[in-house]
Amino acid sequence: MFGRLDRYIGLTVAKATGMALLALVILLLLFNVVDELDRVNRGGYRVLDALLVALLIVPRYLFEVFPVSALLGSLLGLGGLATGSELVAMRAAGFSVRNIAFSVLKVGMLMMLVVGIFGELVAPPAERYAQQLRAERLSGQPTLSSRFGFWARDRHAFINIRRPDGGRRPGDIYIYEFDGEGRLHLISHADLAEFRDNHWILRGIEQSELSSQRVKARRLSWARWDTTLDPALLRVVEVRPTMLPIWDLYDYIGFMRSNGQSASDYEVAFWLKVVNPVATLAMLFLAVPLVVGHVRAMSIGQRIFTGAVIGAAFFLVNRALSYMSVVYGIPPALSAFLPSLVLVGVTAFLLRRVR
Repeated sequence: MFGRLDRYIGLTVAKATGMALLALVILLLLFNVVDELDRVNRGGYRVLDALLVALLIVPRYLFEVFPVSALLGSLLGLGGLATGSELVAMRAAGFSVRNIAFSVLKVGMLMMLVVGIFGELVAPPAERYAQQLRAERLSGQPTLSSRFGFWARDRHAFINIRRPDGGRRPGDIYIYEFDGEGRLHLISHADLAEFRDNHWILRGIEQSELSSQRVKARRLSWARWDTTLDPALLRVVEVRPTMLPIWDLYDYIGFMRSNGQSASDYEVAFWLKVVNPVATLAMLFLAVPLVVGHVRAMSIGQRIFTGAVIGAAFFLVNRALSYMSVVYGIPPALSAFLPSLVLVGVTAFLLRRVR
């Protein structure tokens, strides 16, 4: 599967991709550290907590910026071979442009497999732990965020909010209240909650009061909810699509649909994860005609600039289409695949022109 030239090209591209990935991740990490430091001294949040939270989000960055890193790495790696006339020597020996492209493809698939496993198995739990750590330090109370809701303890009550909604109008709220001896005595469910005049108002309430003899049920249209729960905490702990591996995203989309909730954000995130390998391979292939077609015409700086412009444009178009999909109801699969398919078409066209 890997001949000598395959290994040589693959190792060169892999090293350059690793350097590009490291540079981009360090840059994003610095931005994230600055953002986290703004929260220092709120509640029990300290500098070490901010640094730890920022580091725990790094695995997600590895997965998200890998396509752009692959483009930069392949441009730099192949560009270095072109500058030293090694690509010319390979082609003179019968190693065609197609062979070069397949050499890049092979190493790209291996790198993509490693980054994909890392991004699906390591990144989601790491970011969930970071979110939980941040929330507990800021609020000073234990919390738990899962794909089926947010849990918090408020004195003698346990709160489960199935739809945090970023603290705006949380809904599907369960409150389990215990007496002083640790016995459950009241279960409340509210359709939604609103934060007004520094206190919560629950609406659409159903309650079950438990005693040793009977269970008493009642309904209330609304009631004031005296709790220490801060709306800002719900913004911090809301389950984000990036915190779920692809199989949990699929389950969570089904869960939200079965409960009559909009799952458009999570559908977009699901399809973006599905299309990520296609985007990565398209980026790797794109470098071949850009380098081989301009063996000596492009300097290293020009290659970096070209890769940065293409990568930034691809990233921005992807983000814009994902937002448009949520706002205007564009099919999530279409908005996710369209930029990658256009990139594949452009790459195929450029490869045909290279001799």
